[in-house]
Amino acid sequence: MMKNNTNIFFSILFVIAIVVLTITFSIGLPIYVRQFYYVHVDALDMPETYGIEKEEIIKAYDEVLDYLTKDGKEFGTGILAHSEEGKAHFEDCKVLFDLNKYAFLISLAVIVILWCFDKLCLANLARPFGLPLCFFAGLFTLLLFGGLAAVVMQDFGSAFTTFHQIFFPGKANWLFNPNTDPIILFMPNRFFMDCAILICSSIMMISVLLMSKGVKNRYTT
Repeated sequence: MMKNNTNIFFSILFVIAIVVLTITFSIGLPIYVRQFYYVHVDALDMPETYGIEKEEIIKAYDEVLDYLTKDGKEFGTGILAHSEEGKAHFEDCKVLFDLNKYAFLISLAVIVILWCFDKLCLANLARPFGLPLCFFAGLFTLLLFGGLAAVVMQDFGSAFTTFHQIFFPGKANWLFNPNTDPIILFMPNRFFMDCAILICSSIMMISVLLMSKGVKNRYTT
């Protein structure tokens, strides 16, 4: 009985880890693939609109992202000015960025360890209806984010505001003043909306691949 309960626990943990890995990996795409931002600089006519060289815009963005993604980096916005309120918001953002990074690494480690345990028969992972657990992880993630994506895309402005109210409760420093924090001009809503599209598309694509792999595995083993 104890062995069966342990396998159920490991199986649930395995599914959760796959879901978390899928989400955190997808969130990381627009963060760590900086070319995704770079193409927006020209696509949104930022240099022409604000009279700043493309290289300076990219440098300002890179300084912000270096601070958010690397340890020991000082906050900076290139040649652009920034206020203490603006800096404080990015300090809050860094907490979320670090949380996403560590959640990704931990979930990846859990998946590798449990997979090894399963192969070594130290923990037999469940196969409900003959399907591997990756199928159910993909199905759960697809259902969860398919509905969420539909809501977000229907009214991105409201979703964007709700997101900040949830993750930065009681704070208003995310409402940047372009006069004191001009970096916000170079991170427009269109860029964030495209980030959301990329993240949701990645999550749904990975979910479908997991489900397809699960079905294929069922009929080939």
